[in-house]
Amino acid sequence: MKHIVFTVTNDLTYDQRMQRICTALTESGFECTLIGRERSTSSALDEYPFKQVRLRCWFEKGKLFYLEYNIRLFFTLLTMRPYAFCAIDLDTALPVYCVAKIQRKAFVFDSHEYFSELEEVVTRPLVHKVWQWVERFVMKRFDAAYTISDGYAKLFLERYGATFQVIRNVPIRRELPSTTPEPYVIYQGALNVGRGLEESVRAMKDIDGLSFKIFGEGPMRTKLEDLIRSEKLQDKVELCGAVSPAALRDFTCKAFAGFTLFSARGLHHQHSLANRFFDYVHAGIPQIAINHTEYRNFNEEYDIALLIDGARVSNIQQALLKLQTNATLYSRLKDNCSRAAKENNWQNESKTLIQLYQSI
Repeated sequence: MKHIVFTVTNDLTYDQRMQRICTALTESGFECTLIGRERSTSSALDEYPFKQVRLRCWFEKGKLFYLEYNIRLFFTLLTMRPYAFCAIDLDTALPVYCVAKIQRKAFVFDSHEYFSELEEVVTRPLVHKVWQWVERFVMKRFDAAYTISDGYAKLFLERYGATFQVIRNVPIRRELPSTTPEPYVIYQGALNVGRGLEESVRAMKDIDGLSFKIFGEGPMRTKLEDLIRSEKLQDKVELCGAVSPAALRDFTCKAFAGFTLFSARGLHHQHSLANRFFDYVHAGIPQIAINHTEYRNFNEEYDIALLIDGARVSNIQQALLKLQTNATLYSRLKDNCSRAAKENNWQNESKTLIQLYQSI
């Protein structure tokens, strides 16, 4: 049985993407090990058909965390003898490549993000240069690679001559429970800069009949807490933290609508195709999404979202009011989600993933 080791820097409990990837490969005859981090707040791991390993670090964030985690990861990987090593994004790529080289094993690169073009990276010149160097190094040395959008794949080919398969981060298709939408809008994902979170919070101030639930954790949490207090929105906006994937699906299915918003700063945002975009589709709820290329292309085919040009408060408010007042529009977007989910799901997308690993 061919063994593949995957590496991430996040808590495995909430990583639905890697849970899908490892489960699909395991069910296709591979042995998989997923390595991630253990935080002081981490809960017990759910059981899956693949092995899970968590590394505990002294540092929880910043440069010292990345340094410590990469060192710990390097020595952990040295004890393993898999068929292939796969680094998820640049932040685990160097130790994975080094161990793969030492052991003469296949090195696979999974670019879930355009990491060097994240807004929190491009706005810090020194940090940006470091990750650009790591990116140039990695792009010349993998044996196989895949990413989540056509936009990222085209950019990697243009910039580095690197060929990436496109394997989108779409959910497993499930039967939807029969529910009546409840009066709240949802955001799910990491609380990072450039995702329209502050603007979405401010937009709720003049919206009647809807509240806003934010699911996830990240560096923006404290800033959002302060903003909610200063705008006196404690009764309308709730920071719900990270919840289990099953609980999150339940909340999403009951929501009135979802937000998939990004700034235009950094190529990461401009060419992203976020998992929450598809999560809302599979939950059968309309969404307000940013009018960037990947979302526009999908929406032109399936008509499941209202697109806005820029995550500004006024744009968000106008879109929410349109969904509230135009029942025909709301019903059409909701109905279209069903067709989109039938054609865009993990049962179909995982076939490309399995073929890629079988061909290495």
